[in-house]
Amino acid sequence: MVQSSAEAELETNADAIANQLAWAARELARNSPTPELDAEVLLCHCLGQSRSYLRAWPERKPDRKQLAQYHALIERRGRGEPVAYLTGLREFWSREFQVTPSVLIPRPDSELLIELSLSLLDPEQTTHILDLGAGSGILAITLALELPQAKVLAVDLNPAALDIARANAERLAAAGNLSLLASDWFNQIPARKFDLILSNPPYIAENDPHLQQGDLRFEPRPALVSAENGLADIRNIITQAKDFLAPGAPLLIEHGYNQAAAVAQLFAAHGYQHIQTRRDLSGQARVTLGTWN
Repeated sequence: MVQSSAEAELETNADAIANQLAWAARELARNSPTPELDAEVLLCHCLGQSRSYLRAWPERKPDRKQLAQYHALIERRGRGEPVAYLTGLREFWSREFQVTPSVLIPRPDSELLIELSLSLLDPEQTTHILDLGAGSGILAITLALELPQAKVLAVDLNPAALDIARANAERLAAAGNLSLLASDWFNQIPARKFDLILSNPPYIAENDPHLQQGDLRFEPRPALVSAENGLADIRNIITQAKDFLAPGAPLLIEHGYNQAAAVAQLFAAHGYQHIQTRRDLSGQARVTLGTWN
């Protein structure tokens, strides 16, 4: 097959976008499950462009500063650092959130909490929502934006996480109906009743081998790990939430794929009603909820 002059020129142009992507994908193939995607996302970050730009202009050359930044990020990604921490951004519910190693990386599984919350609340009513363990603020900010009539309170024990949540709220214009509070679960929350409480608490057991794999190696351990085989914080929330829920109000808790039965038993043992477990998009049991009367 005869090679075109454009193809021949591209082959000899190591700095061209297409060649940089091919090199990066080879570098990442040993340690990343998605080397091509990672290579594209990181180059887009360095160029300040979309992925469509990479496809439209494969012969373009990044400048020397962009190439140096790209190579440094590829090296860090090759050591396993999460792409979200390298770019400082991750999408959730079609919005872009800032993330740092001080907070968990948002995952699509947690969107189930949003779907269920929206299905349980009347958007025309002034409702009061509590998000326990706000992290980067993805849950509280999303609900504040999707339910502008609601009053959302988000708490976290980590001051660095609250700073990130605050920055995300301001950048996404959610600060008007959102409040942030430093609290160890319910400890600093004033006595009041909420129409819905939700949480994505730490729920991984301390000896879980997944903690030594993938992105989990780099995420903050206190936001991941809980005692009692991952159930200590969930038990604490279920026990205390009764004093903060309005009559008939639901409590929603995200948990591990294999914890649904244990979490449902905790709900039942503390007198919750209408207990049910919902599955995420991958079919895993992900959120269990119950109402308090």
